[in-house]
Amino acid sequence: MVKRARIVAFFILLLALLATIGTTSNGILKKINLGLDLQGGFEVLYQVKPEKGKKVTEATLKSTASALEKRVNVLGVSEPNIQIEGKDRIRVQLAGVKDQDKAREILSTQAKLTFRDFNDKVMLSGADLKANGAKQSFYENTPAVEVTLKDANKFGEITKTISGMPAPTNVLAIWLDFEEGKDSFQKTDTHDNMISAPSVTKVIDQNTVFITGNFKMEEATELANLLNAGALPVELDEKYSTSVGAKFGEEALHKTIEAGIIGIAAIFLFMMAYYRFPGVLAVITLAAYIYLTLLVFQLMNGVLTLPGLAALVLGVGIAVDTNIITYERIKDEIKIGRTIKSAFAAGNKHSFITILDANLTTLLAAGVLFVFGTSSVRGFATMLIIAILISFITNVFFSRILLGLWVQSGFLNKKAGWFGVRKKDIHDLKDSGDPFSMPTRFDRIDFVKHRKKFYIFSAAITVIGIVFLLVFKLNLAIDFTNGTRIEIPADKSLTATEIEEEFKSLDFETDDVILSGNNNTTAVARLQDVLTKEEISKVKDHFEDKYGSEPAISTVSPTIGRELAKNAIYALLIASAGIIIYVTLRYEWKMAFPAVLALLHDAFFIITVFSLLRMEVDITFIAAVLTIVGYSINDTIVTFDRIRENMKKKRKIKDIKELEDIVNLSLRQTFGRSVNTVLMVIIPVIALLFFGSGTLFNFSFALLLGLLCGVYSSLFIASQIWLDLKEKEIKEKGSLITYVEKKKSSSEPQV
Repeated sequence: MVKRARIVAFFILLLALLATIGTTSNGILKKINLGLDLQGGFEVLYQVKPEKGKKVTEATLKSTASALEKRVNVLGVSEPNIQIEGKDRIRVQLAGVKDQDKAREILSTQAKLTFRDFNDKVMLSGADLKANGAKQSFYENTPAVEVTLKDANKFGEITKTISGMPAPTNVLAIWLDFEEGKDSFQKTDTHDNMISAPSVTKVIDQNTVFITGNFKMEEATELANLLNAGALPVELDEKYSTSVGAKFGEEALHKTIEAGIIGIAAIFLFMMAYYRFPGVLAVITLAAYIYLTLLVFQLMNGVLTLPGLAALVLGVGIAVDTNIITYERIKDEIKIGRTIKSAFAAGNKHSFITILDANLTTLLAAGVLFVFGTSSVRGFATMLIIAILISFITNVFFSRILLGLWVQSGFLNKKAGWFGVRKKDIHDLKDSGDPFSMPTRFDRIDFVKHRKKFYIFSAAITVIGIVFLLVFKLNLAIDFTNGTRIEIPADKSLTATEIEEEFKSLDFETDDVILSGNNNTTAVARLQDVLTKEEISKVKDHFEDKYGSEPAISTVSPTIGRELAKNAIYALLIASAGIIIYVTLRYEWKMAFPAVLALLHDAFFIITVFSLLRMEVDITFIAAVLTIVGYSINDTIVTFDRIRENMKKKRKIKDIKELEDIVNLSLRQTFGRSVNTVLMVIIPVIALLFFGSGTLFNFSFALLLGLLCGVYSSLFIASQIWLDLKEKEIKEKGSLITYVEKKKSSSEPQV
């Protein structure tokens, strides 16, 4: 009866999960905020420039951010994101804004209204206006801006003074953003910022003033809104910007979701086919993982960017790694003759620490990426961090609860086939406890024997890579240099010559034009110059009229390019140092050193291929490399964990040959797991590569290279270097290795 109750409990849990997902997931998806790269919009990083003789203070930044927020409210953007960065910068992200040119103009206009006499002396300023005292109105049947002043008497005194002056000096010029040294009423060629200059012929002692200037209705409304929002206390200088058309973002969203569905479906099918019944349970826990990840992201009010969506898809492959580590370990325990119950208990016990180590190292890299990344990359890092934490909860605890209900029910007793274990693979070795008696499918592979050949191969690749880098250098994107990147979608095939001619017609010279997409329907052009907002508007209008879609445009100043390059180097160094420290504390430095050496080997290989193929290295490339740094070490950690466990069972190493046998055995025992886990991540990466947005192509390609290279370095480099270091230690000390439990004397050498 108790056994049957466990199975009933399983189905109650399953129905509750499915009902929760089915009834709430649609609401969660609707509440998730989409980034500008998925729904269109623009992002700009301003550097705050204070008035002469003043410094930028925290109060100045907060005041400016508040003024910008008021202006954004004028635009009607539902989810603006305005953040203060560093000591003198403000980042503004406006997703979903329809008229991007108008938005840029409203944000950057200082809106300092002044009333000046003929000699440019300030008579009134915006400070003399009542709060929210401006509105669009009409003056003599033409659109105007009506403003209400705080003090009618003050205005009366001013008009009294000016009306007493002889013509043409009896004017009260109205200026918006008057520039000292440039603007002057007396210079007829510098009146760009002057709205109007009415003559004053009588005293006006009222607090209502009409500003006229041949306005259109929309212009008068916009000026009134700007005046109500308040003047910016500082000047804003654009250092970085990116803009994406709504159609462009929508297409990227649909393509990436489609790629995600294909990749996740392939993972589900593989898990059920290869791991049988536990694979079915893995699919259930993965569904819970996806649901909870989106729920947590929505509750955090996170903004889902294109890289963030990629991280969600990629996270499914990373999450299934936890299941594979556990299931492979349970299969190993079944193969040595344990019962299903004891194999389940032993498999969970031995795999937990390995899973914890693997997740912590990936979490470390994601954390570094969040700290040093830009806004879109931070979106990727945020989603990756959430994915790692949620996957640990669902695929360790929830998965074990589900499988435990079936195991404890006794229904799976003597059903090794349900775990993908054949009867002929089961050997009664549970009493001997000798791992060397356990045959594997990879016993013919000698990983250790040919290690010098692998060293030579990797060294040759490294030397060739250095030559390539010296000759070809990296094709750095504007993220790390400066300039403008323009991605032009079209509904027909394009040619590089055609795009270059279009830019020439706009008086711009392109450095490089790259074609991509099906039948070359997308062109990416780079310009050395950092385009102004007026030039950006000109380019967008031209190509939208020409090809029917608004191009995506990014600009990066030299200052930001240098900072991004510096941060990328810091991120790689800090991630590597963190992994060295963690693995040293958990294992020993002789394992930490080859682990990081293997990671640097993988990163360098990716960089070499990108240099050879002249592929663009941008900020998402760094995200891909750091993801590989965090994930690829999982294979190495699993192998090192198995080496340590086998040495504990062996207890005493009599000669170097036995040490080599332990490394070989450990690699053979974990080989299947290494292949399966990397395959689970490669599947969604390939889906993103071929079916996802073209914007993610380089990112996905870098991930694919890193994953493949990571398996190679984990199997053929890291463990073998550790072996050589240990053999050197034995030869130098002239002693053999004995594994000692912590409760025993610490005077003996330990591993």
